[in-house]
Amino acid sequence: MPRTLELGLNRIFRSRWGVAIVLAVIVLAIVGLGRLFSGDDDDPSGPSLGTGSPAPAVSIDPSENDSIVDTAPPPSPSTSPGRAQPEAVAYAFASAWADHQNITPKAWRDQLLPNSTKKLANELSGVDPAGVPADRVIGRPSLVPVSATVVSAVVTMDTGKLTLRLISPDGHWLVDGIDWESA
Repeated sequence: MPRTLELGLNRIFRSRWGVAIVLAVIVLAIVGLGRLFSGDDDDPSGPSLGTGSPAPAVSIDPSENDSIVDTAPPPSPSTSPGRAQPEAVAYAFASAWADHQNITPKAWRDQLLPNSTKKLANELSGVDPAGVPADRVIGRPSLVPVSATVVSAVVTMDTGKLTLRLISPDGHWLVDGIDWESA
């Protein structure tokens, strides 16, 4: 008898259809067992698998001030004496970024380095300036202070908006991140 069973199983598992049927039986068995043990959804006797609570439980008073969100305006950016303001750094970086015609990738990157953090400079290594989607700066940067050492600057370009994240841990503003939005 064991030899017959072995030959039968061998024939089933050598066939694609046999394997598919075995897998389907296993899936149906798992689904059936899951439904059997999940219970009836209308049964109020207790919680069962897969049922959620009818409404979220509120554990705090939403009108109470928990002091997590500060409603005061963020502190204005601070700059060390003799250093460029964040607006000037953003404008200089955006102008250098848009100056990408007839220039080598190394020369383009070197233009950006004085106003970039080391992290951003590393990210820009190997970038082809031909892929820069703008050719010139149209407007002055508008600053959105995040903290005394972090500012977001939005620069209007000829084909969209360049958003720069500037950081200043020591009073010297540098661009740390770039984001592009087409017009």
